[in-house]
Amino acid sequence: MHDKLTRDDIRKMQEEIDHRKLVVRKQALEDLKEARAQGDLSENFEYYAAKRYKNQNESRIRYLENMIRTAVIIEEHSVEGVVGLHKRVEVRFPGEDETEVYKIVTSVRGNSLKGLITAESPLGAALKGHRAGETVHVDPGNGMGYDLEIVAVTDADGEEDDLRKF
Repeated sequence: MHDKLTRDDIRKMQEEIDHRKLVVRKQALEDLKEARAQGDLSENFEYYAAKRYKNQNESRIRYLENMIRTAVIIEEHSVEGVVGLHKRVEVRFPGEDETEVYKIVTSVRGNSLKGLITAESPLGAALKGHRAGETVHVDPGNGMGYDLEIVAVTDADGEEDDLRKF
């Protein structure tokens, strides 16, 4: 599966790769070297912890490089007032007063607990391309869909959200 990423996503991922290669890798190797110098490796917890940390860092680097290599680049901006990437969307159930706010993001930034939903998610796909005042039907794929009214669509550019850590 190819992740749909923006050029900004790729730039941030490359920055993380560079940091991990130049800073974290150096520190992990130094920690491993110090732990190995303590002697008997069969009962050396520090050695195994340092080795695990080094391997996790290398794994993360490979993961990010693979994501960049297989990414499909998409455009970041959408039409004014229309739900798309980097838009903040306020929705509510028809007839209700309470609203919820979501930001539409790419797959690497998705975090539903923080209100960051991906454009590929059932909610994101249902909202995408619609305007304030419209009602959309969200189908999570289990036959138990629901309707939502779009209250407002605003730009969310300039707001920083962290890349999801795997």
